[in-house]
Amino acid sequence: QVQLVESGGGSVQAGGSLRLSCGASGDTYNYMSWFRQAPGKEREGVASIYTRSRWMDYADSVKGRFTISHDNAERTLYLQMNNLKPEDTAMYYCAADIKSGYAWNSYHGYNYWGQGTQVTVSS
Repeated sequence: QVQLVESGGGSVQAGGSLRLSCGASGDTYNYMSWFRQAPGKEREGVASIYTRSRWMDYADSVKGRFTISHDNAERTLYLQMNNLKPEDTAMYYCAADIKSGYAWNSYHGYNYWGQGTQVTVSS
């Protein structure tokens, strides 16, 4: 079992920045990712990192604005979000330990999820 706890959400104006954190405890894991879900929309993958090799990938909508990182010693996942836009408003979730055969941005592909942290961007 892996326990995940997100923090760092909040309300900012467009163009602002936020840094999300996700602390992990329990068993080991391979990939860690950030997802987000806006009201009435499906949960979508935002960014992912393979903690053992530093491979990472991003959704096209956040490339150049968001940066994912992982501190192996602290077992903490981060998402630095810059130049935020109103369309980034959503509940953000971290996920860990992808199942074999699933792409990183597949909502159904993770064994563990955090409880979510809200990000609201006003125009």
